[in-house]
Amino acid sequence: MKQLFPSIIFFIAAALIAQAQTTREMQLTLDDAIAMARVRSVDAAEALDELRSSYWEWRSFRAEQLPELTFKATAPSYAKQYSSYMNEDGSYSFVGTNSLQASGQLSVTQNIPLTGGKVSLNSSLDFLRQYEGNTGNRFMSIPLALSLTQPLFGVNTMKWDRRIEPVRYAEAKAAFLSATEDVARLTVDYYFTLLMSRENVDISRQNLENAERLYAVAREKREMGLISQNDLLQMELNVIDAKSALTDNLSELKADMFRLRSFLDLSEDTEIIPVVPETVPHAEITYGDALDRALSNNKFVKTMRRLQLEADYDVAKAKGDMREIELFVQLGYTGTDNEFDGAYRRLRANELASVGFSIPLVDWGKRRGKVKVAESRRRVTQSSVRRETMNFNQDIFILVERFSNQQQQLDLATKAAEIASRRYRTNVETYLIGMLPTLELNDSRVSKDNSRREYITQLYKFWNYWYQIRSLTLYDYGSGKDINADFEKYIKEI
Repeated sequence: MKQLFPSIIFFIAAALIAQAQTTREMQLTLDDAIAMARVRSVDAAEALDELRSSYWEWRSFRAEQLPELTFKATAPSYAKQYSSYMNEDGSYSFVGTNSLQASGQLSVTQNIPLTGGKVSLNSSLDFLRQYEGNTGNRFMSIPLALSLTQPLFGVNTMKWDRRIEPVRYAEAKAAFLSATEDVARLTVDYYFTLLMSRENVDISRQNLENAERLYAVAREKREMGLISQNDLLQMELNVIDAKSALTDNLSELKADMFRLRSFLDLSEDTEIIPVVPETVPHAEITYGDALDRALSNNKFVKTMRRLQLEADYDVAKAKGDMREIELFVQLGYTGTDNEFDGAYRRLRANELASVGFSIPLVDWGKRRGKVKVAESRRRVTQSSVRRETMNFNQDIFILVERFSNQQQQLDLATKAAEIASRRYRTNVETYLIGMLPTLELNDSRVSKDNSRREYITQLYKFWNYWYQIRSLTLYDYGSGKDINADFEKYIKEI
C-alpha cells in the first residue's frame, strides 16, 4: 500500500498537468490581431490570390509586346497509302505513295502595336524520301522569309490593350491594398465582439460577487430588523439574476472566441484574452483631403477609367467589324535539290502577296445595329460612372463626418464610464452603512455596466471608422504616409 500511494499521487499530478496544458492563454492586442490576420486569415489569402492572378495577366500582356521565338517540327511523318488522283481526261485513279517526310521551321514574330499588324522572320527546311517509283531524297529550304500581316480599317486591339491593361493592373494593386485594410476592419469587428463578450463576463462575475456579498449583509440586517423582508428578497433575486447573466455571457464568450480563433487560424486549445486599446490615434481629417487622396489612390477611380476605356473599345471594335480587310505579304528565297547543301546554293525568289476582304453588301443593318448598341452601352457606362462618382464622394463625406464626431463621442464615453464606476463604488460603501436604498444601488450598478459597455462600443466604432478611411484613401493619417506594399516581395513568392 505504501508503494501504491506515490504512484497514485504521480498519476493525479500528471492528469492535472495535462489538463492545464490543454488550454493555452494568449494575450492579444488589437495591433497584434490585425498583423496576424493580414498574414493568416482566409480573406488575406484570397486577396493575395487575386493579386497573383492579376500579376500573371499583366505578365502575359507584357510578353505579347516582346518578340516570340518559335520552333515547329515534324520528324518524321511516314505514309504508305493510296489516294485519289484526277487524270487529264477528268477520270480518277488511285495512286499509291510510300514516303517519309520531315520538316522544321524557326520563326521570330513581333507584334506591331502602332498598326496592330504582325511581322515575322522565318527559316524552314523540308525533307522528302520516296521508297517507290522515282526513289531518292528531296530537300526544300527557305533560308529567310519576311512576312507581314496587317489588318486594314479594323480596330487595333494591341493599341487598346496598351491603354487598358496598365490601368487594370494598377486597379488590381490598389484593390489588394484596400483588401488588406478590409481584413483589418473585419479583424476589428471580431476583436471587439470578443472584447465585449469578455467585458460582459467580467461585469457579470463582479456583479455576482457584489450581489452575494450584499445578500450576506442583507441577511444579517434582516436578522437585526434593520431592513424589510422585501429588501432581503430583492437581494436574493439579484444573486439569481447575476448567476443567470454570467451563464449566458460565458456561452456567448465561447462562441465569439471561436469565431476570432478561426479567423486568425489559431488552434482550438488557444484561449484569446483581448486587451482593451488604451490609446487611439488622433488625426484631423478633412473631407477635401480625404477625397483627394481617395481619388489618387483608391481603386475606384481606376475602375471607372477602365470601364470607360472598355466601352470606347467596344464601340471602336463594332465600327471596325463593319468591314474586314487584311493584307499579307511575304518576301524571301527558296531552294530545292536532291542534296542538302544544294538546297541552299541554288536559291530563287519566293514572293507572296494577298489582300483579303469581307464587306457586307446587304446585312439588314446588323453591323450598324451593333455599333448603335455599343454606343448606347457606352452612354450607360458614362452615366453609371457619374452616379458612382457621386455616391463615392458622398460616402467619403459621411465617413469623415462620422469619424470626426466619433472622436468626441469616445472622449465623452470615457469620462462617463469613469464617473459611473466611481459612483457605484461610493454607493456600495454607502449601502453597507445603511444609508442608501436598494433601488438606488441597483440603478447605479446598471448605470456602471451600461457605461462600460458604451465605452467599448464607442471604441469599436472609432477603430471601425479609422480602418474604413484607410481602406478608401489608402493613406495612414497616423504616420502621414501612403499605404503601400512591397509588390516585388509578393511576386517573388509566386
